[in-house]
Amino acid sequence: MKILLSGASSFTGYWFGKTLSAAGHKVTGSYRRGSAADYDGTRARRVSLFRDFGDQAFDCTFGETRFLELASSDSWDVYCHHASEVRNYRSSAFDALAATRTNTNNLPTVLRTLVDRGCHRIVVTGSIFERGEGRGSDGLPAISRYGLSKTLSWEVFLFECRQLDLHLGKFVIPNPFGPLEEERFTHYLATTWRRGESATCQAPLYVRDNIPVDLLAFKYTRYLESLPGELSRCQPSGYVETQGQFTERIAREFRKRTGWKCDLTPTEQSDFAQPMVRVNSEAGLCHHPEWDESNFWDQMTAFYSAGSIR
Repeated sequence: MKILLSGASSFTGYWFGKTLSAAGHKVTGSYRRGSAADYDGTRARRVSLFRDFGDQAFDCTFGETRFLELASSDSWDVYCHHASEVRNYRSSAFDALAATRTNTNNLPTVLRTLVDRGCHRIVVTGSIFERGEGRGSDGLPAISRYGLSKTLSWEVFLFECRQLDLHLGKFVIPNPFGPLEEERFTHYLATTWRRGESATCQAPLYVRDNIPVDLLAFKYTRYLESLPGELSRCQPSGYVETQGQFTERIAREFRKRTGWKCDLTPTEQSDFAQPMVRVNSEAGLCHHPEWDESNFWDQMTAFYSAGSIR
């Protein structure tokens, strides 16, 4: 298939493009910034590595002129809307409405442009943080203003795709982790242990869904390859357990492979602002026969053992 993938500089965008290409598909990634030189840190590394397996189109902000030119430049089999406004997404000042406008910028024109080139299949990346997604407690509210923006963006896509009778799919991401990830929780654990220090988990009682990124990308590829004609969802799960248990899992796997002590300082959770349970709906993927769990942890520990990683 010929696949147009926005948001290709992201952690999951890189892995989606890599895995789709390895499965024999032709992937073109679109990027907001003007060139590869405009990125830094781990994101710059992902952008650099992407060119080894996919085409790249820079200065292509979703909905703007250059993006429309890219959309009309080929007969795409699938457009994957992976781009999303995430700057300061954890902040209470995150503007959900502004983010929704960015995520759906000029959407009717984008969709008509794709249709004119023969593309009738759209896949939107969703988030477990959206209202009503997955399984859990407290009535499945949107978790954070970022989650609200993803909820609203999906509704806009749903409405506009129905106007054009497009085949629409939604791929819901839980909490991915793995090589080339952002500096979030597992990055904190690994870099703390590498320094020989003890790490903590501030929310050990929350039940969450942490999925290895290569397994997530594998499921994404299989979903695109079997995308049905009607509205559909794919909601893959990884390790469904408390954050405390997940932290202990990471420590065990790193101890096996690195020789680090991977000490943990017990912490009593005091913040319960989020729902106690929020996980995706498709269980048991970490036992998938086509996925090599041991190999994933080998790659994960090698990534953090490398001297170039802070």
